[in-house]
Amino acid sequence: MKLVVSRFIAILLLVIPGIVAAYGFLLMKDSLFFYFAQHGDESAVPDFEWLKFLGGLVLFFGGVFFIGGWIFFRDRKRNYVAPRFKAKRTRPQGK
Repeated sequence: MKLVVSRFIAILLLVIPGIVAAYGFLLMKDSLFFYFAQHGDESAVPDFEWLKFLGGLVLFFGGVFFIGGWIFFRDRKRNYVAPRFKAKRTRPQGK
């Protein structure tokens, strides 16, 4: 039962940043869409929602970097990475 709970927590640690990244992407998409949609309306003055776009950018990159780091360190632990990304081994200092 302990293994099931730990795997469920691991799944949540990957799903939550994925949802955050998806929400950030939607915020960026909506701010761009509303900006371009305002160009078709003659009575509206187009203005870009910078705060919404930058907030979405931070959420998107935060989620992507978390998932990417998770995968990178898992692959490094299992020795699936290229030689330049492997952990440096120090030689013992002899007398």
